Amino acid sequence: MTETKYSICGMCAVRCPVSVQVQDGRPVWIEGNTHDGGMGRSLCAKGGAAFAQREDRQRPAAPLLRRGQRGAGEWREVSWDEAFDYIVSRLQPIIAEHGGRSIVLSDRGGPFADLRQAFLKSLGSPNYINHDCTCGRNVHHASKSVYGMGRKDFAYDYENSRHIVLFGRNITESLKVKEVKSFLKGIKNGARVTYIDPRASVTAGKASRYWQVRPGTDYALLLGIAHCIVGNGYYDREFVARYVNGLAEFKNFLAPYTPEWAAGECGIAAAEIEAFCRELNEDRPKVIIHPGWMLSRYRDSFYASRMIHILNALLGSIEQPGGLFYPKGPKDAGKSGLRSLASLVPAVNEERADGCGSRYPQWDKGAGMLQTALEAIDTGLPYPVKAYFVHRHNPFIAMPDTREQRRILDRLDLIVAVDVNFSETAWFADVILPESTFLERDSILRTEKGLKPGFGRRQQCAKPLNNTKAGWEIYLELAKRLGKGEYFPFKSIEDIWLYQLQDTGLTNADFDAKGFVKLSDKAIWYDRDQLKFGTESGKIELVNPKWEAMGVPSLPPYAAPAAPPPGSFRLLFGRTGYQAHGQHQNNPILCDLLDVNRLWIHPVAANRLGIKDGDLVIVANGDQQGKIAAYVTDRIHPEAVFMLHGFGTDVPVKKRSFGKGLADQVFMQGKLKEWDQAGGGLNLAESFVTVTRA
Repeated sequence: MTETKYSICGMCAVRCPVSVQVQDGRPVWIEGNTHDGGMGRSLCAKGGAAFAQREDRQRPAAPLLRRGQRGAGEWREVSWDEAFDYIVSRLQPIIAEHGGRSIVLSDRGGPFADLRQAFLKSLGSPNYINHDCTCGRNVHHASKSVYGMGRKDFAYDYENSRHIVLFGRNITESLKVKEVKSFLKGIKNGARVTYIDPRASVTAGKASRYWQVRPGTDYALLLGIAHCIVGNGYYDREFVARYVNGLAEFKNFLAPYTPEWAAGECGIAAAEIEAFCRELNEDRPKVIIHPGWMLSRYRDSFYASRMIHILNALLGSIEQPGGLFYPKGPKDAGKSGLRSLASLVPAVNEERADGCGSRYPQWDKGAGMLQTALEAIDTGLPYPVKAYFVHRHNPFIAMPDTREQRRILDRLDLIVAVDVNFSETAWFADVILPESTFLERDSILRTEKGLKPGFGRRQQCAKPLNNTKAGWEIYLELAKRLGKGEYFPFKSIEDIWLYQLQDTGLTNADFDAKGFVKLSDKAIWYDRDQLKFGTESGKIELVNPKWEAMGVPSLPPYAAPAAPPPGSFRLLFGRTGYQAHGQHQNNPILCDLLDVNRLWIHPVAANRLGIKDGDLVIVANGDQQGKIAAYVTDRIHPEAVFMLHGFGTDVPVKKRSFGKGLADQVFMQGKLKEWDQAGGGLNLAESFVTVTRA
């Protein structure tokens, strides 16, 4: 018997809608959900490798309890009952002595986090944190300071754009399938693409203009662009007059930052900057300057992103076809939204351990900041933190200085990892609870915002091959055993879905035909004469008094980045479309596509060091060093070297990837305590390494 199941991919954080053919209970084919017009049959390599992940024997197949020292890899396979009993026996005295606030949970965020937030809240902890300190926090907080709205409150109409500007947004490799297809349609329709990055990624190959900017000078380039646009009147005067505050102060601030000045900082000729600005003037308002998906790079990335937000506003690109638009939700379609599971649990009125909203009043509480939570674990301030749940999140490779992270986490009384794979962080845990692959699990329903909002469902396509469980089963059982079952009166995922849907007029069966439900047949656009923003003034704030009062200046003077010490290079990292955040280097299919990373180095630098393409080189920072093959190319800036992220695993059970290549994060020594002071994003591109021929 063959049937079609509609679900949501779980091979990366994008979570594309998929269609899975199942024959006699076994998945045999996967592709994009063709009912979703933006997907078609398309699927990336990661999604195509989902069956290989399910059948992989080098991943946890049953609950595991640590036997030896943390990180030693000595495990005992146990039943789910024993694993749950162990966790409860360790958590109960922790809560009794230190309260529920002594527990932290981190994950990758996203639409399914509501259940995990509800679980943590039921224990009395405010300390839910996602991965965003290494991703979009600078972008998010910059957006809040300009619009009073977060980074996810805007989306991008690439298909109808006339000019797409990407500061390191490697859209074709760090990819969303629907977004890439829209981007390529935009190019086919004649859109210009300006790509700005010290490294020429695959996306640079799609650009009509590529600028190999000097690392760490994005903000300088943006100041020169802003000076040219404002000074020449290349902006939407009507939109600015209606919606923008602070233009006069902005003009005064920009006075010294001419294109000529910017050229001296970033290495892009003034004439090129001016020509680019004339193009923006011709193409506006159908212009997208992407504020970055991951601007956790330099110490001033908050201000680089803030300037991008400002430029989009000046060009009148907001709620504009071919520009930026507000992703619409159920309310915009005149419908009720999904009920939150976290709303079943009483509010927790405790200060957050990471200081979001207290010590750092400008930072949103929602996603938290893991680096300052680690500081709380280390110091015991503002209160002791004793237990850590880490759900499909891998801080040991996502964040700097793995050695320092290990030292801090070893102070905890309990570490519980819930994961599909043996991540580096899970390998250091006390308990590993194996989650079923996305093909083998249902998830709570998600809201899908956009021009046509709706709801989506991840549906189990096949039974688990191993002794694994879905996340909802794990957290509901733990809550029950910890005496919090009253907040989760569900016996099945269908019960949870019905609870979520109870205000919508929909039933579980409404998802069977397509895997999702759309709440509007037509694209919803707001009236551009009646736009609203979340600032106290209701307008776009080039100078935000509220943020200034919190100690975050709106327009700080530019400070040049530190130059690499003599004989050193700034270490940069990035992704390829075959991998995702270090999750799949051990995948049986994907490791064949790419099994090792190389060090990109400019020919001038390589010649100076006597290095030829393919030579084995030693990369070092302090007492940390490792060997890697050199890739000599002019596609990397001479001041920098580059390596793909996620390689060099030290988890021996991952036999296909163990010891292959280098891990970039181990060379970021001391950077766990260095972050953008305004936006909170970790400074992931502020480390320097030496390179010598091996």
